[in-house]
Amino acid sequence: MSDQIGSTGKTVLILGANSDVAKETISLYHAQGYFVIAASRNVEALQHFLQQHNLTQEEVLVQYFDAAAFDQHKIFYTSLPVKPNVVVYAAGYLKDNQHALINWEGSYQMMTVNYCGAVSILNIIASDTENKGLQRIIGLSSLSGVRGRRSNFIYGSTKAAFTQYLAGLRQHLFSRNIIVNVIVAGYIRTKMNAGLNLEESLMLEAAFVARAVVKPVNRFIIVPGLKWKMIYRILTLLPEKLVAKLP
Repeated sequence: MSDQIGSTGKTVLILGANSDVAKETISLYHAQGYFVIAASRNVEALQHFLQQHNLTQEEVLVQYFDAAAFDQHKIFYTSLPVKPNVVVYAAGYLKDNQHALINWEGSYQMMTVNYCGAVSILNIIASDTENKGLQRIIGLSSLSGVRGRRSNFIYGSTKAAFTQYLAGLRQHLFSRNIIVNVIVAGYIRTKMNAGLNLEESLMLEAAFVARAVVKPVNRFIIVPGLKWKMIYRILTLLPEKLVAKLP
């Protein structure tokens, strides 16, 4: 397959492409002329999404990818029909903190998908020095990882670790002129957050966050939404004794 796919001649690889934000990025990248490789465990859901949006496999290629299958990541990457110019890691898993606290499987699954799986596949992608076209790596993290809070510290710890990994990866790739960004998002109206008691006035739409993914700036941390920018700033400065009072 030619590396000049799509009107821009560029390819984006979206890992965890079945998330609500990721699906929005598929449409946005396609509209910009990218050839999209959408990778997820749920290939049937992605194929249904393509049918709904009248997208063909020549425009958006669906591939199977399991963030937890570390031993398959190298095979997955080397078998791609074309190497990506942009990589988006959007895979995520959330379990209730109390459940995860007493049930190791819940904690382990969050660690596996949110952090370990990301490090595994992104290490492989970043180490491919033969891919001269790689321009940017973007990770979807969360404000839950900014400060530890008693209501979600296990999930938050996986996002904090992911953000720090991306920060180091950004420095590692600096000499190759590859930009690394992290999207530090607040509450998003997605299927993963469905049923949670979240403040309605702070909810972000998946399409809004996707626009921040597709049109990132060069700074490392990107916080979508003015309210969340303010909250992020407050969280970074808040004394520990006040953080301890947060839910």
